[in-house]
Amino acid sequence: MKQTRERLGIGIVLTASLLMGAGCAGTGKTFYLDLQQKQAVAQYQESESVSIVIEPFEDRRLENNWLGVRTHLWGGVTYFNVVGGKPGDVIALSLADRLKTRGWKGRAWTVRVASSGAVANLNDADIVISGQLLDFSANAKSRFFSTVVSTSSKMVITARNLGDESTTIRTVEGAQRDTVVWFSEADVQQLLAATLKDSIDRYLDDTTINQKALRPTR
Repeated sequence: MKQTRERLGIGIVLTASLLMGAGCAGTGKTFYLDLQQKQAVAQYQESESVSIVIEPFEDRRLENNWLGVRTHLWGGVTYFNVVGGKPGDVIALSLADRLKTRGWKGRAWTVRVASSGAVANLNDADIVISGQLLDFSANAKSRFFSTVVSTSSKMVITARNLGDESTTIRTVEGAQRDTVVWFSEADVQQLLAATLKDSIDRYLDDTTINQKALRPTR
C-alpha cells in the first residue's frame, strides 16, 4: 500500500508538471491588450465652459515595437502590445475618456482627441494637452506554480493654455507588481490598465482648471 501511494503521488506530480509545461512554452505570438475601461459618469454639474484638445502622445520608449514579454518556464516568449499597436493613441483616448466622465473636481469636461498624424484643429480650443511617453511596459515571468506580472509607466504631460499662452508640464510615473498562480493575459491587461489609471489620477491631483486654463495645484 505504501509503494502504491508513493507511485500515485509521483504520478500526480509528474502529471501536474506535464500540464504546466504544456502551457509554459513560448510561441512568439503577440497578445493585444485592450486598456479602454468603462468610466463611471459623474453626476451633472454646471461646469465651467472649457474646450480641451488632447493630442496623441509621442512614443519615446527605447523599445517601441511592443510593451513587453512573458518569459515562459520551459523557454520561449510571447509578446504584449496594445490594441492598434500605438500606446500614445491609447493613452490620449484614456485621458479623454476620464475627463469626459469624471475629471477635475469630479466634473465632466468638453474634450476631443486629435487624429494621429494629423494637424490638430485648435479652433475654439482653450487648452491643448500633449505628452511624451518615456516608459509604458508590461512583463510577466513564469516560474513553478506562479507567474510574476510587473507594469510601469512614465510620461511627461504638457498643457498649453491658448488664452494666456502659458504652459504647465508635469511628469507622472508609477509601477505595479502582482503574483498569480493561474496566469492569463487578462492579468497583464488589468494590471497595466490600473497603472495607467493611477498615472491619470496623479496628473489630475497635481493640476486644476481655473479661468479656462490648466494650472498646477502646487
